[in-house]
Amino acid sequence: MNGASTYHDVHLTEHPARQGVWRVIADYLAPWVPEDSHVLEIGAGHCHWINSVRASHRLAIDLWPDVGRFAASGVEARVMDAGRELPALPAAHFDVVLASNVLEHFEPDTASSIVRDVAALLRPGGRFLIIQPNYRYAYRSYFDDYTHRTVFSDVSLANMLRSHGFQIDLSKPRFLPYSMKNVRGYVPPWLVRAYIRSPFKPRAGQMLIIATKP
Repeated sequence: MNGASTYHDVHLTEHPARQGVWRVIADYLAPWVPEDSHVLEIGAGHCHWINSVRASHRLAIDLWPDVGRFAASGVEARVMDAGRELPALPAAHFDVVLASNVLEHFEPDTASSIVRDVAALLRPGGRFLIIQPNYRYAYRSYFDDYTHRTVFSDVSLANMLRSHGFQIDLSKPRFLPYSMKNVRGYVPPWLVRAYIRSPFKPRAGQMLIIATKP
C-alpha cells in the first residue's frame, strides 16, 4: 500500500455526513463559481467539493490512486501530484481552482510553487478558492495530522497569494470547524448553513480565502 492510500485510510477516513456538508458549502460559494466555468480541484481526495459544484467542466486531481472511484458522473479525475505536475495542465484554461486542506501538506517552497502554478492555470479574472486550517485558531490540533509541513494563518496565506500576483477578494479567518472527527451521524443542511452564516463559530479552525488573478 502506498503512502497516499495509507494516509486516507488512517487519517482521512470517509464520514457519512461529509458529502451533505460539502453540498451546502458549494451552494454558499456558488456566486464565486459560474455555472459555465471550467473548474479544477487540486488534492480532491473523496471529491466532495468538486462533486457538489455546478460547472461546464470539472477536473479533480489527487496523488491518491483511488480518487477516480469517488468522482461523480461528469467529473474527470486524474492521478497527479499537485506539487510537481500542475504545469502539465493547459495554461490559462481554468476559471476556478479549488483547494481544500492541501497547501499545508507541502514544504513552504513547494506550497509557494503550487500557488504560482495555479496562477498560470487560471484565466485572467479567474478565482482561487481555498479552505484550510488556520493555525491562528487550530494550533492545538494542527500537528495531530502528521503530514502537515507548513504553517499558514489567514495573514500569511493571503500574503503568499499576493506575492504571486493575486488580489484577495474575501478572507474569513474562521469559516468551518477544524475537523468532523467528533461529529456523529447525520448533519442537517440547515445547521451547516446556520453555522456558515453565524458570527459565532464554536470550534472554528478552518479559514476561507478567495483570491482573483487580475
